[in-house]
Amino acid sequence: MSKRLQYIVVTVSTCLLLILLLGTVLGRTSAADENAYRHFSVFAEVMAKIKGEYVEEPDMKSVALGALNGLLESLDPYASFLSADQYKQYLKAQENKKAGVGLILSRRFGYVSVVDSIPGSPADTLNIQTGDILEAINGVSSRDMPLAYAEMLLLGDPGTTLEINLIRVRKSAEAVKVQLTRQNFPTPAVTSKMMPGEVGYLRIPGFDKGKSKEIAAKVAELQRQGAKRLVLDVRNSALGPVEEGIEAANLFVGKGQITSLVGQKVARQNFEADPAKQIYKDPVVVITNRGTAGGGELMAAAILDNKRGEVVGERSYGEAALRKALTLEDGSAVVLAVAKYHTPAGKAIPDHAVVPSLLVVDPDPPGDLDDETPPQPNAPVKQEEDLQLKRAIEVVTLGIEAAKKAAKEMALKPSSDGPKPPSETILTPLGAPKRPER
Repeated sequence: MSKRLQYIVVTVSTCLLLILLLGTVLGRTSAADENAYRHFSVFAEVMAKIKGEYVEEPDMKSVALGALNGLLESLDPYASFLSADQYKQYLKAQENKKAGVGLILSRRFGYVSVVDSIPGSPADTLNIQTGDILEAINGVSSRDMPLAYAEMLLLGDPGTTLEINLIRVRKSAEAVKVQLTRQNFPTPAVTSKMMPGEVGYLRIPGFDKGKSKEIAAKVAELQRQGAKRLVLDVRNSALGPVEEGIEAANLFVGKGQITSLVGQKVARQNFEADPAKQIYKDPVVVITNRGTAGGGELMAAAILDNKRGEVVGERSYGEAALRKALTLEDGSAVVLAVAKYHTPAGKAIPDHAVVPSLLVVDPDPPGDLDDETPPQPNAPVKQEEDLQLKRAIEVVTLGIEAAKKAAKEMALKPSSDGPKPPSETILTPLGAPKRPER
């Protein structure tokens, strides 16, 4: 540890102790404050022990940065600490939009991980999925890498390539190297089609600006085709500002609260439904999965909590928050969530996500990047059943209780390969649906 760093650690620790003592004398220090100061003192002591007792001379800069990133990740998987130089690059990247690969990122297990890949993007083409980990980006380990900096590394001029060491957590702990070519790709459009039983189906791939108008136009089109109930599919939908999800929710919710924004220093905002903006009043069901984040979560929660419909599928990702870059004296910055969006029932979405009223697990879609089995010529294409969509249609046509009963009966029904031993009986309705149509 350099003399300057030693001086800083000693000075900070001394200042904290003086503040604690002063607060105690004045009778203004709460138990929580005392606890926090005690932890700061322990932190300084741990740093000193690392310096003096570790098996070899440690890189104290890396240790300090790792501690900072660990602190931020424990608060918010989207939080980042940026050095002064990194923050300058961050601001420049915000001003000059470049081509990307279509990955929406978070942090898990200390590494950069994937929330979702944008439909039609290079990442989507390679089937990079929610939960995958980017172990390294262009040879640089993502361990303790600021999330905002990782997002910058993905950007560049169209046509340039990017190498990622990718870990498919649900398949293997081994990383596989993949190359992605940066490009500008169009924003996916809302698609729709009619299903049996007068059910209209809407696939909403994201909530970028203007999507609520697209949704409204597709709903009107489905109604002209005879739709009397709707299934809104927001699986793997993590694109766009959460505010667009509020507008989209209002299309289906005519009264009650859609969401609220709550923060320590951010004035509380309640977003109430405007009856004049509601365009659809018939039954509706939303499908979510672990890749549903942001605006899709707001819409699903608003429909569920206001009893306008049900939610089918998997627990959502949990991401809806207002984020801000807070600058520090040396020019560095911390990117933090300063407020969280809450469901109408009062639950913070980043903390609790959106839990479906009917849970239908979606196993990993077939086809992995590390699957080297060559396709067989003229081999029949296996059509995987989309159980989440099937259950959603049952819910919107038969009702939630009838659908739950059908799901239970399906789970206990022996397969065509013969009855399974009791130890292998599946009690949760599982399937291997293909990735939702984008």
